[in-house]
Amino acid sequence: MKSDAEHIDEFATWIEGVMRTRGYDIDSPRGGGKTKLAEDAGVHRAAITRLLQRQSMPDLETMRGLSRALGIPVRDVLIRSGKLAEEDLPRTSASAPAAGGVAGEPYLSAEQAAAALGIPEHLRAAFVQITEQLRLGAVTTPPHKGPDEQAGP
Repeated sequence: MKSDAEHIDEFATWIEGVMRTRGYDIDSPRGGGKTKLAEDAGVHRAAITRLLQRQSMPDLETMRGLSRALGIPVRDVLIRSGKLAEEDLPRTSASAPAAGGVAGEPYLSAEQAAAALGIPEHLRAAFVQITEQLRLGAVTTPPHKGPDEQAGP
């Protein structure tokens, strides 16, 4: 059985990775990432600080806010935090895979996909970031230029 400190450390380590992947600068003292995340999540900055310093597990409202701000299902946040187990929150048909997925099979997170595909550790953060951008439709591509168009400005 894991201690509370082990649960907090494990959850904080996971959520830090997600924060960094989503572009929040949580490492530099003046980077503003903690404040920006708190604003985006609609929570007090102190709640983010306490989590990152492994002082306490966030409450449900903070977890909901983190879920929204980071673009991850609250289900995953609750399970990763140890508040609930996988069997407490079975996947519903609404969480069934989209086209190309297998019905009844859970989604792989970008981190799980990287591991399953054997992406080297030093490239995983980039893989996860690009995968999440694609999943959220956040990637923009430059307009295609026809053969008659100049490549210059």
